[in-house]
Amino acid sequence: MRIGVFDSGLGGIATLKDLIKYKPNNEYIYFGDTINLPYGEKTKEELKEYADKIINFLKEKEVDMIIIACGTISSNIYEEIKDSYGIPIYDIINPICNYLENKCHDVLLLATSMTIRSKVFKSKLEEKNIKVYDKECPMFVPIIEGKNKEDINKYIEEYLIDYKNKNIDLIIPGCTHYPLISKELENYLNVKVLDIGYIIASSLDIKDSKKGLEIYFSKIDDSLLENVKRIIGDTEIKLKKL
Repeated sequence: MRIGVFDSGLGGIATLKDLIKYKPNNEYIYFGDTINLPYGEKTKEELKEYADKIINFLKEKEVDMIIIACGTISSNIYEEIKDSYGIPIYDIINPICNYLENKCHDVLLLATSMTIRSKVFKSKLEEKNIKVYDKECPMFVPIIEGKNKEDINKYIEEYLIDYKNKNIDLIIPGCTHYPLISKELENYLNVKVLDIGYIIASSLDIKDSKKGLEIYFSKIDDSLLENVKRIIGDTEIKLKKL
């Protein structure tokens, strides 16, 4: 099966790595919209414009389904666009919320500003009778992407210090970039970070086919190439301007 995956950047690459790990016998076509990252501070209108161009590009690549490996798009425009393209489109929020039912009581949801303000993720978790603490973490993505050289631990403490004494069962990374700092988050709060890549992959009912991988970005620099190699290994990356 040909599976399209997209995000603003490296977060989706982390998800792609898990998809390849758990569902290896498929062709994956990835697009990272690095020229427009971070998505967490964009308007809904901007997100729709970006998503439309990327989805149409992936359709041109003749994918059989598309996975939105982005918490911001999943929480803000997924319901509006999911039936608009004549192809199955999946988000990251529904699989995570379905998986967590009856598995935890108190969670800390960390996500971009747009995701937290939409309240979609939090509401869906609360429908599963889960108590949710939520926190905007806008500086995480620029640091993870290497656009900001500050120490990530400075912002982990700034964002999470108020949760040190909370009775939290689990940290939920509501942005696909955040699993890339799982160790730092776990070390600070001594709480496990949910493996969202496994959950997303295991939620897919797909048949095996031949293996394949194509990776595209809207902007490429040396630091991006190094980070992709670190996350997923040495692979061919192409520039695609939409």
